Amino acid sequence: MTHSSGASDYPPQQHNDEFPDTARTTRSHAGEALQDGKNVPSIVLCALAIVAFALALTAAGYGFAGWAIIAGIVGAVCAIVGVSWAVLERRRIKAKQGLALTDPQGH
Repeated sequence: MTHSSGASDYPPQQHNDEFPDTARTTRSHAGEALQDGKNVPSIVLCALAIVAFALALTAAGYGFAGWAIIAGIVGAVCAIVGVSWAVLERRRIKAKQGLALTDPQGH
């Protein structure tokens, strides 16, 4: 809340580079995928997998069987590598906290 003078009722926040940022959130993994830059390749690969699958369906619909197979293989490889990368990064973050990948944590 700010006053007409521009002053805020809240104390100034100090940002640190600690990950995860427990000072500003009550959820242990809020925004983890976007804050941790090591997750970006997995997000990009999963997006490329969706595009490749869409291209495979389009090519198959127009009768280009060869291109459909190639796009399907590229999509499958991107999906497998992207999901594997995301799981490995999640495991890395959980290991830093002393937890196993399958340890339950509710939000």
